[in-house]
Amino acid sequence: MPLTKIDAYEVFYSSNNYHPKIALKAAGNYIAQAIFMPNGSALPQDGLVGGQPTLYYHLDDFHNIIDVLRNEKPVSLLYAGSGAGFENLLRTIK
Repeated sequence: MPLTKIDAYEVFYSSNNYHPKIALKAAGNYIAQAIFMPNGSALPQDGLVGGQPTLYYHLDDFHNIIDVLRNEKPVSLLYAGSGAGFENLLRTIK
């Protein structure tokens, strides 16, 4: 997947057993999601869910990610793949 510019996002901070997540959007369509797991837990490998990248972070990183999305422009998503050796990321260019 090439770099995809993120132009909107939605925050889902649910109750009960759902992990907080941020859905990333481009041109009005969902393109990926960031899911925030409990601090100290082993993170699942990033991967495709329904054909869209899912990136996993610890809950401590929630504020960092939301800060980048709110304050940095442009922000792009790079999804390289799942497993060892792949770096998936949000990228800013100034």
